[in-house]
Amino acid sequence: MRETGKTDRDPMRLLLVEDDPQLADYVLTGLRQEGHVVDHLAEGGGAFAMMMETAYDVAILDRMLPGLDGLTLVKSLRAASIQTPILFLTALSGVSDRVEGLEAGGDDYLTKPFAFTELLARVNALSRRRTPQAVDTRLQVGDLILDRMARTVTRAEKSLDLLPKEFLLLETLMRNKNRVVTRTMLLEQVWDFSFDPKTSVVETHISRLRNKVDKEFETALIKTVRGVGYRIDAS
Repeated sequence: MRETGKTDRDPMRLLLVEDDPQLADYVLTGLRQEGHVVDHLAEGGGAFAMMMETAYDVAILDRMLPGLDGLTLVKSLRAASIQTPILFLTALSGVSDRVEGLEAGGDDYLTKPFAFTELLARVNALSRRRTPQAVDTRLQVGDLILDRMARTVTRAEKSLDLLPKEFLLLETLMRNKNRVVTRTMLLEQVWDFSFDPKTSVVETHISRLRNKVDKEFETALIKTVRGVGYRIDAS
């Protein structure tokens, strides 16, 4: 089942491409406090690869990026038929700059400095405007089913009782099924930079999640990719 519409309270999958660490942290903190899942990259080349693989609700891009600049990134995405709504967030504030950004394929343009409330309102508006290819409310890997709207998880029709962080951790893995999710990505998306990179919080929660998702079943779905991260698949 797929969503047919969004409200401002629905969680979104967002991408922020911003090379200023302080500004990126400010935006990431605000968006995640609103309940959204946000990936962050500091350069354009990696963002192109991410957007080719991941269905984001909205992408927020700086124009002046190392590697692949924002304008070239958007032109490349549109040429590859990636229609993710894009908000330029940039210090380039001239009329010609705005026109250039929109003509390159951007959907909205917000200049720095900015108020976070306005950024959030624009992101919400872009998400509502998007044609509903939208976000799955029901994620499935094999016989494991996660329902985002009902906040339930079942495996082989058996209900699994997950704590909030375990639910978000599982949702993050299932949104990236068959792909490796690094430990750093999990720390950023589930715990929002709040922990020392040396912490064992990811490993501890993965262990608890496995006890609930895999322990009583014949096939283990959560796989460790040694030295890299974790992957969920039904193989």
